[in-house]
Amino acid sequence: MDNHDHFIFQKRKILKYDLQKINKQLIDFKDDDIAVEFPITLKVNGEEFATLVCTPIQIEELVIGFLAGEGLIRVIADIHDINIDMETGFANIELKNQNLRVSDFIEKRFVGSCCGKSRQFYFQNDVKTAKTINVKGTFSVSQCLNLMTLVEEESQHFKKTGGIHQGALCNHSEILQFQSDIGRHNVLDKIYGHNLINNMRPQGKCIVFSGRISSEVLLKTAKMGIGMIISKSAPTNLALDLANELGITIVGFARGDKMNVYTHQERIEI
Repeated sequence: MDNHDHFIFQKRKILKYDLQKINKQLIDFKDDDIAVEFPITLKVNGEEFATLVCTPIQIEELVIGFLAGEGLIRVIADIHDINIDMETGFANIELKNQNLRVSDFIEKRFVGSCCGKSRQFYFQNDVKTAKTINVKGTFSVSQCLNLMTLVEEESQHFKKTGGIHQGALCNHSEILQFQSDIGRHNVLDKIYGHNLINNMRPQGKCIVFSGRISSEVLLKTAKMGIGMIISKSAPTNLALDLANELGITIVGFARGDKMNVYTHQERIEI
């Protein structure tokens, strides 16, 4: 593979791969769609900060959303310059705050405090950036299920590969932005970055998501200021504990005409 082919590879989210398909005693030789996994290393003010393994699309949204989620920026204006080099796999970010030290944002887990309850595991920066959601708006059951259907219809790359997560920012009736990635947490970062770039307000919106709702996914939802997440999969116990404390509605197993409402049921019209 020469340099040009390598660069083209890096910009693709799906590749063809030769394989054997076996069905009982029948063997078929064919090519199949495979999700691309690509590492991008972030350097902030000249210091290496993190390496994200992702699907190589919407990289700028991913980088900006990740920085916001980690607390290095709050608004898009905090970034002086950003340069993404797909050939070398580096994203170089220069912040307006030249005195910011990346080492201050690399923390070990500790038992922190959320809403005064001191019982959840957080990164220190999560305590600083996770928001308690007080939005009063509601969604009907039919709206929740219809939004999940819309997202699944949009998910062409998952249908081709079976290896990509997808998520969308939605209002009550439509998809406002759709993102996909091999990493479910990357999907949330891309949504966050898109919101910041386009100055989209999260109030009254929801996240519709394909993957399991872990504590990491829940915290990223909270950092965006979004009060509800709908998934066709399950939540973890820590995600539920955090959702109860942070005022977020979790809807899981949204499939067909059924769904489970785990937390803050007041946002769901029965």
